[in-house]
Amino acid sequence: MVVLTTTDSEDVAAELASGLVAAGLAACVQIGGPVRSLYRWEGEVKDEREWQLWIKTTYERLPEVNRHIEREHPYEVPEVLALPVLAGSEAYLDWVSEQTAR
Repeated sequence: MVVLTTTDSEDVAAELASGLVAAGLAACVQIGGPVRSLYRWEGEVKDEREWQLWIKTTYERLPEVNRHIEREHPYEVPEVLALPVLAGSEAYLDWVSEQTAR
């Protein structure tokens, strides 16, 4: 499972990533950015720089990952998108499962 979220600073992204890995909710989090995000918020079109997190976890940990992001994220409505992993390196997927099995 790969979970995506974005935030408004690299420091906040690093804090979110560190917390997820330390809690055993993610095996790995990659931070990319800045990315350009365009979206509608409170009736206005916004054009912002954000940092994107690619969170590697398992389906079983998804509810806890979601709660962690909602609790720690500075946005009122943080993006949380969960994408299934249909295939991948067996060794890597086993490692993700081991790291999040706490």
